[in-house]
Amino acid sequence: MVKTQVQIPDLLFRDAKRLAAENEMSFAEVVRRGLEEIIRHHPPGRSRSDKWSLPEAFDLGQPLAPEDEWTTLSHD
Repeated sequence: MVKTQVQIPDLLFRDAKRLAAENEMSFAEVVRRGLEEIIRHHPPGRSRSDKWSLPEAFDLGQPLAPEDEWTTLSHD
């Protein structure tokens, strides 16, 4: 096993320590499991595709409500 040092933002550190305490595991175990999870989503040989591009926009028509009412309407 390799011992290393990393810099972690305060909030992320506090949240990781909380998670460790809630699940009765060490901070190191939380970090290891987190790394295992992200590595599972980014396997070796996978690279970004240069082929993808943002789809062309299309007209959705006029809004159904004035913009200044969107917040109020979203809470209904």
